Amino acid sequence: MGNHALLKQINKLLILKTILDNKMISRAKISRLVDLNKATVSNLTDELIKEGYIVEKGYGKSKGGRRPVLLQVNKDVGSIIGIDLGVDYIHVILSNFIGEIIFEEYVNIKMKEPKEKLLNLLFDMIEKAIDKAPPTPKGILGIGIGVPGIVEKESGIVLIAPNLEWKNVHLKSIIEQKFNLPVYIDNEANAGALGEKWFGEWGKVSDLIYLSVGIGLGAGIIIDNKLFRGAAGFAGEVGHTTINFQDDVCSCGNIGCLENFASERALLSIIKKLVKEGAEDRYISCENVDEITPSQIIQAAMDGSRICRMAVLEVAEKMAIGIANLVNIFNPEIVIVGNKASFFGDLFLEKLREAVNQKSFIAQFYDLKIEVSKLKDRAVVLGCIAMVISDMLSFPEYA
Repeated sequence: MGNHALLKQINKLLILKTILDNKMISRAKISRLVDLNKATVSNLTDELIKEGYIVEKGYGKSKGGRRPVLLQVNKDVGSIIGIDLGVDYIHVILSNFIGEIIFEEYVNIKMKEPKEKLLNLLFDMIEKAIDKAPPTPKGILGIGIGVPGIVEKESGIVLIAPNLEWKNVHLKSIIEQKFNLPVYIDNEANAGALGEKWFGEWGKVSDLIYLSVGIGLGAGIIIDNKLFRGAAGFAGEVGHTTINFQDDVCSCGNIGCLENFASERALLSIIKKLVKEGAEDRYISCENVDEITPSQIIQAAMDGSRICRMAVLEVAEKMAIGIANLVNIFNPEIVIVGNKASFFGDLFLEKLREAVNQKSFIAQFYDLKIEVSKLKDRAVVLGCIAMVISDMLSFPEYA
């Protein structure tokens, strides 16, 4: 795409996102907010209207002249499928063009499920979403998928997803051939960052980090309103930064990775270690320790389990190491902790904030915000919706 055409697509997406953020807005106000002249805004909004993505919706208040025509995103132009392909779950939503959920399904799966079995389950869930799609002018616009691993974004090849035990899986072409729909694939932490930026409470924040905490750990980094990808597109693998040279081998093959200490897997490991060493209470014992789930640990910690509180606080302390490093390097306005960690509770968040402020050199010099995701475990699937919209309009990097 030539420079002029690319700039045009950037500006169209910028205008569309501005209308989405403001619900209803005039062309003149768009011009002021995005710093484009009125003629450019008028031409591009006319194109978006012809393409069906926005509609004129009533009039605003007059300031002396004609009342301005208000614009609104056409939520019914088409449907989008968003998929969070987790290590131990698959989460699928069908939404309209503004992220309102039409259909949702969440299925727990066994870790390290054979690839073919996992793909067949994924096919079934996509087919269910397609069946639920309402009639719209453009039908299903695309499928966005967030994957817990390193993705070659243009080709849609999952180069490696250690916790799934996948290597060189041509996921984009597999799904496109099966359903004959456009497919867009990215790392799930990048998708989570997009979800927070497009549909969370942080749309006006230009520099943020989204930390996706599940069985593994990854970061989606937005700098100056754009996803930071690095030279090859693989930035954000904070879970595989080394914090202990004496530790066990990680799923990636390295030793001492952060996600060994600061993830759901780490939470379970700490509990089992404490029980093995003789620690018990009325919530945790030798009899139930092998069956307990991370969500049960969190609930028990909130209910007063001393062992579970110790485990939650230890995970928060270790996670703070990774966050402090990210803060020192990228200086974000906010760090959003999401996915399963958004359910970890106030005990976890208070300890995390305290530890990050102690460990981060630069946090003492500005008001760093650390929050759990208000989107909870929907940040990634909603980010996949945003991914389809932005990629469809030919400029995927704008957050």
